[in-house]
Amino acid sequence: VQLQASGGGLVQPGGSLRLSCAASGSIRSINIMGWYRQAPGKQRELVATVSSGGRTNYADSVKGRFTISVDNANNSWYLQMNSLKPEDTAVYYCNYFRVRNYWGKGTLVTVSS
Repeated sequence: VQLQASGGGLVQPGGSLRLSCAASGSIRSINIMGWYRQAPGKQRELVATVSSGGRTNYADSVKGRFTISVDNANNSWYLQMNSLKPEDTAVYYCNYFRVRNYWGKGTLVTVSS
């Protein structure tokens, strides 16, 4: 499984961005897709996940601001990020889990005025 994340960039506080993850390879119907992030000097942390059954899970810090969604027909998933804060600045990684974790290269999100 290969993952390609895109959509990062520089945005002002309060702004929005939409990250995309395109997956290719042996995508199976039962899996978990998600987004993680790693800020400078910090460990990688979960942002949001969605199971193939549609169950979502969000970090407390992003609840109500971020939304994860899936386009199964195109093996893609997205992270809509609204009301961005400087503390959301990080490299964001898309993740696919089935038996093991697969990671894409990250995309940098910088929230700054």
